[in-house]
Amino acid sequence: MWIAPDDVPAGLCTDEFVLAPLDPLHNERDHRAWMSSIDHIRATPGFAPGDWGDDSWPEPMSLARNLADLEMHRREFDAGEAFAWTVLDPHTDDVIGCVYIDPDPARAPDAIVRCWVTADRAALDPGLATSVRRWIATSWPIVTARFPGRDERPAA
Repeated sequence: MWIAPDDVPAGLCTDEFVLAPLDPLHNERDHRAWMSSIDHIRATPGFAPGDWGDDSWPEPMSLARNLADLEMHRREFDAGEAFAWTVLDPHTDDVIGCVYIDPDPARAPDAIVRCWVTADRAALDPGLATSVRRWIATSWPIVTARFPGRDERPAA
């Protein structure tokens, strides 16, 4: 366990988005969101080749494979191993992005954080990243958070 589930803060709510734990119930909306924005996500800081090891996501996958991926993220969340959050539109409940908070293998208990939004919500990206950085600094038991491809400075 990296972070005890009891130490994980509640989601984050703003006028522009709501963060909720990524869950298999989001499968169709999640799949539609990222499949419609693969090129945009690949151009987002943190998802370019080399920003995050050898991770090649996003790559096209079936709805069934996406469901298996969401189930894996939920198991990791419940076990306190890593934390994936869906970004929801507060007015429509559409999935408009995702936030990943993973342990930094080189600097535990620190974190590596990546986030993306759909191509049609690209203008939201800087505000989401800033809000997530602030949320981690004020609400999480994390000393520093690295944002690959973005300004990498301490979370505080």
